[in-house]
Amino acid sequence: MSAHPLLLATGPSGPVDLAAFETEAAPGFEGSKIEGKQALLDLGPELAELQERLFAEGRSGGTRRVLLVLQGMDTSGKGGVVRSTIGLFDPQGVRITSFKAPTDEERAHDFLWRIRNAAPGAGYVGVFDRSHYEDVLIARVRSLAPAEEIERRYAAINDFERELTGEGVTILKCMLHISADEQEQRLLARLDDPSKHWKFNPGDIDERAEWAAYQQAYEVALERTHTDHAPWHVVPSDKKWFRNLAVGQLLRDTLVGLDPQWPAADFDVAEQRRRLVDEDPVS
Repeated sequence: MSAHPLLLATGPSGPVDLAAFETEAAPGFEGSKIEGKQALLDLGPELAELQERLFAEGRSGGTRRVLLVLQGMDTSGKGGVVRSTIGLFDPQGVRITSFKAPTDEERAHDFLWRIRNAAPGAGYVGVFDRSHYEDVLIARVRSLAPAEEIERRYAAINDFERELTGEGVTILKCMLHISADEQEQRLLARLDDPSKHWKFNPGDIDERAEWAAYQQAYEVALERTHTDHAPWHVVPSDKKWFRNLAVGQLLRDTLVGLDPQWPAADFDVAEQRRRLVDEDPVS
């Protein structure tokens, strides 16, 4: 059984209705929660080997790399994916960037400047916990930029992502889709547990009050930036275990498609073996 997040199905000008995407679904997986968690763990060895092969390829002149973009409402589970799914990789081959409010220096540049600087290097799996999409989501909802600037950014994002793919980046864009009711329960859980108070931000309730506006902003962003070179996947995320498994399956399928190979030795293996056996460092 495999978990399959829903590939967004829309044409270049097709409207997106997030209400049509179930948040509690587990498409492609018929097992239980326990089985789902085990299925993710079972992916671990394969994911780790594929990533190591990609990393080795990058250290030997290869240019390919993977960028996972995680977007979603507060509590949708971006951090959970990083811990549970990305945590299956060797940390040395992963670069995680969590984008917060831009600094003064970053505001002095185009909105993509800091994103470009964080793009993964050859051989790496890069993860964006929030991303350049904040600049057409919260910026749209909170009117942080003029409407004409927001409009310009959709095309700029498409051009930027096309540029990345031309440089060897495979882009996975995942919208972690939760319901308003599930978000409420997760926020209440943080308030009910003193060990999670540090994760609670009163501003989350202010943002929650704009739920409808955010859903609309996501719909526009998905519609305008769902492309052949960087498609969107809508991941049902009310079930945390399925969310983590679905993203893991996406990463696995992507790496299998890339099929990175161990680089061939650039030295005489037999000669180096002879030297190791015959040359005594003590004598």
